[in-house]
Amino acid sequence: MADTPDKEEILGSSMSLGDHLEELRHRLIRSIGGLVIAIVLCLFFGKAIIAFIEKPYIAAMGQDARMQVLSPAEGFTSYMALAGVAGIILASPWIFYQLWMFISAGLYSNEKRFVYMAVPFSVILFVSGALLFLLLIAPVTLKFLVYFNREYLGVDSNFTFPNYLTFIAVLMLIFGVAFQTPIAIYFLIRTGIMPIKLLHKARKYVILGIITVSAAVIPGSDPFSLFALAIPLYLLFELGILMGYLSERKRKNRESGQEGLK
Repeated sequence: MADTPDKEEILGSSMSLGDHLEELRHRLIRSIGGLVIAIVLCLFFGKAIIAFIEKPYIAAMGQDARMQVLSPAEGFTSYMALAGVAGIILASPWIFYQLWMFISAGLYSNEKRFVYMAVPFSVILFVSGALLFLLLIAPVTLKFLVYFNREYLGVDSNFTFPNYLTFIAVLMLIFGVAFQTPIAIYFLIRTGIMPIKLLHKARKYVILGIITVSAAVIPGSDPFSLFALAIPLYLLFELGILMGYLSERKRKNRESGQEGLK
């Protein structure tokens, strides 16, 4: 028999629409405040950040390669945009904490333990996804695109500073968000919204959906980047199912032990 929440837990988890909206406003203000502080810090260390994210470009184009801007203000606007993206990554622990605290406000006390585990796991997955793209996937992708442009199209690759930053920043964010998949799956299983059996049956549709979404979000949809996102996404989907299965088995074993004591 599953654990039944007591009266205190039920009262603690019940919030009116107004309470939820107030909680949302409170968390949004805190998230935005932390993000602004992170962006300001990134503005001071922008040159170091640029040197770091230029590594895939240098690997593809050579040590002497330099990007260019095509209008007077492009360099400045791109620098500000870069600080924004870097600020999101830097502030991600704080943002994820506020997000999960908002979610936990509507959970029972015994369910809030999941939140305390989810916060650090969310951050690790987000940063891992972003760095996976930047350090491993981006260099190979750029080399492929440069080779394709030169050998098949007969054109030189001269990337502009804004276009390169947009390409790198968007895909870093996409990979970081996509790596939240196991937490989302685990949450759906733990809350009973999506049973494990249903997820097993939906595998073929999930694969199709992952490929479709990957093709939609990857700029240019080059084959390497597409599958570099789709394959980890599917593996993370399976990881979420495994986490949910282990949690369910642990819960059933605990309940069986409690029944045996009665």
